[in-house]
Amino acid sequence: MKRIVILSGAGVSAESGIRTFRDSDGLWEEYNVMEVASIDGWYKDSKTVLEFYNARRKQIKDAQPNNAHKIIAELEKYFEVSVITQNIDNLHERAGSSNVIHLHGEITKVRPENDENTIIDIGYADVNIGDTDKNGIQLRPHIVWFGEAVPMMDKAIEEVKKGDILLIIGTSLNVYPAAGLVNYVKKGTQIYLIDPNPIRLNYQYFTQIQEQASSGMKKIRELLLK
Repeated sequence: MKRIVILSGAGVSAESGIRTFRDSDGLWEEYNVMEVASIDGWYKDSKTVLEFYNARRKQIKDAQPNNAHKIIAELEKYFEVSVITQNIDNLHERAGSSNVIHLHGEITKVRPENDENTIIDIGYADVNIGDTDKNGIQLRPHIVWFGEAVPMMDKAIEEVKKGDILLIIGTSLNVYPAAGLVNYVKKGTQIYLIDPNPIRLNYQYFTQIQEQASSGMKKIRELLLK
């Protein structure tokens, strides 16, 4: 059975109503990224950071997986599929994907601010100042912020190395280190990229489908199942 590794970004969840950060109407237009998505921002104003992610959690609770998520999950019937996502939502899992690596963390989980290994699933509940673990340590979102290491990167690299096909969907390959994963494909791996904007990738076996996530995934499914 062939191995497909899928690298997904914000464009996959955008069709589910999850606002992206980098588009013209994105969240960075309303918030200073360093105030709500950096470790320095957390220590400067934890209350604002918690409120920001509480709002994102409510948004994700009300969102539903779209056809792109569903087709990705459906591919598991025919291939061995690993999903490496830059998204912090749980829409891949809710669509049925069983092997998902979250590079940038998960919004439905928290951890003590001094311990990155003790992870607590809170679902869609709010987290506020004064919410602590059993040792009295303040809880923070289980999110990888600017200024922090990406702990799942090594696992993601190993998945990419094993893949027969790399499918990149909904990401412009501008965010590192995730964008660098394409450099770890084994020789001869076919790379497909779905994005409405033209993206150049200097690789022999590269094909772009210049469409939105859902319509692009329909074409990919037809192509892969031929």
